[in-house]
Amino acid sequence: MRAFLRIFAAAAVCAVIPAAHAATAHPIPGPQSSDLPSPYLTNTEGSTYVPMDSWIYPALDRLHAMGYLDTAYLGLRPWTRLEIAQMLENDAAKIQLNANKDPQALAIYEAVWNNIEPTVGHPTTLFHPRTVLGRVYTQIRGIGGTPLRDSFHLGQTIINDYGRPYAPGFNNYTGFSTRTRAGRFALYFRGEFQHAPATTGYSQALAQYLSEDIDVITYDPNIHYDDLPAGQLPASDYFRLMEANLSYHLLGNDISIGKTDHWLGPDKGTVMSWSNNAEDIYAFQINDLQPFRIPILSLLTGPFRYEFFVGSLKGHTYPNQPWVHMEKISFKPTRNLEMGFDRTIIWGGLGHEPVTWHTFWQSFFSFQNVSAATKFSAKDPGARFSSFDFNYRLPFVRNWITLYCDSLVHDDVSPVDAPRRASVAPGIYLSHFPGLPRLSLRVEAVSTDPVSNRLQFGRFMEWESIQRQGTTNKGFTFGSWIGRENKGGQAWLTWHFSPKEEAQFIYRRDKASSAFIPRKIDYTAFLNGGTTQNDFTFSVVKRLLPDKSLELHAWVQYENYLIPIYKTGTQSDTTATVQFTWYPHDKKLF
Repeated sequence: MRAFLRIFAAAAVCAVIPAAHAATAHPIPGPQSSDLPSPYLTNTEGSTYVPMDSWIYPALDRLHAMGYLDTAYLGLRPWTRLEIAQMLENDAAKIQLNANKDPQALAIYEAVWNNIEPTVGHPTTLFHPRTVLGRVYTQIRGIGGTPLRDSFHLGQTIINDYGRPYAPGFNNYTGFSTRTRAGRFALYFRGEFQHAPATTGYSQALAQYLSEDIDVITYDPNIHYDDLPAGQLPASDYFRLMEANLSYHLLGNDISIGKTDHWLGPDKGTVMSWSNNAEDIYAFQINDLQPFRIPILSLLTGPFRYEFFVGSLKGHTYPNQPWVHMEKISFKPTRNLEMGFDRTIIWGGLGHEPVTWHTFWQSFFSFQNVSAATKFSAKDPGARFSSFDFNYRLPFVRNWITLYCDSLVHDDVSPVDAPRRASVAPGIYLSHFPGLPRLSLRVEAVSTDPVSNRLQFGRFMEWESIQRQGTTNKGFTFGSWIGRENKGGQAWLTWHFSPKEEAQFIYRRDKASSAFIPRKIDYTAFLNGGTTQNDFTFSVVKRLLPDKSLELHAWVQYENYLIPIYKTGTQSDTTATVQFTWYPHDKKLF
């Protein structure tokens, strides 16, 4: 059964080794520590995922960059709580051995362990479940000026924010989360009340131009387009299920249904295939939590992990209600190197082809190029996007510097065999400075303007001749915030007061090609077109109260942008945000 699940999830991205996956796989045992506490780990216990906006991920990312957490797969997140406990367990003795020369690593270990251990140290059964309150929070956000909220066209002011609504004025997001475990079952729930004021969007002329000349979709002013904030936009006042998923642990696999976070790349600021820039989708998912080896092949590749999910996309009108499936496989040839391949395929939709088992399998096993006639028929394999990523702790500075890169290609097998047609997002992370162990630096670049496919008018990477609203869900791109035919990047300079507290300065830049966004609606030449966006952010995270259960996260972002097609001259906006989060230390509800 376990071998079948692995074959099913990995087949589309690992076509060169389908027979190898049929071989019996076995878990890789990790070194155990007798000096530090061991978590309650079994093959029958369910566990909830840690959401991607948790402080735990940047803490563990830094621990990995310092030369630890060798069993972590950075390209397959989120992680379950039991999964994190196992990672920490595997490195417990090593961290303790280096405690004197690596006090920062020990502090991260203890902070994460103290958060994770109470929830994994209590065995449960189906008839004796355990439900705890995860966190309660409220975020107050004030925006002055006119922000951007159109990642598919002109840019986005607030990124990687689950597609939350925002507008000039007072915005608020208040929510809570709960976790339940019952033997092999686990249930995670996170709900949030969201408020954003009414605002005015694009003019009808601009919306029509972006829709018809850029997206090649006939514009109807009587239809609401999620990816085109046009006209008078009403206030948002509703309760949203941010994440809600039920999972079952079977033979090392986590099988779940519902809304779950995804962050399928090693970068901190962007992911080419799937991130939390858009609202999570409802999906069926199979996630292999235990790395496995394939006889003979793993002598070269090391252990494997995979993930598969399938669900529906919202906010599309051309065609309406398409579905998407994603398959990813990652492997670690050495403790310092991880590599991953994935495929994301959007298929079906009202007015094109039905979403059925037949059309799903048709897209799942499609690898070859097809003709235009096939694309516009019931045999269309869908809009196919493939990615490749890696992260590597560099020789001689293994405990200091990590190099990584994410990449994406459209309608090719992989960015590896079509590098000139690929979007790329390289990055480098310095986990600490000599003499300044609390200071870290991360720099990332990103481009969706491939060398050999430039001047495509935004109709290549995230756009497709059939699925013309591309890689979006409810108007936001579910991959990278960078958008189509754009170049940019981010940099983070962080002072770590503790694993849970920090001060950080962030710079972000996004520049669209003039071939994608012209200067004026009635001006077809490329000169002086495009867009330019610059963001400067300063943030502070501080823990309050004697038990450190109350977190204060405050940040201010100043943005200026030049988008002549939208507004004349340089525009600016300022966003000030304060969030209070209460972590009740595993408070049991029932």
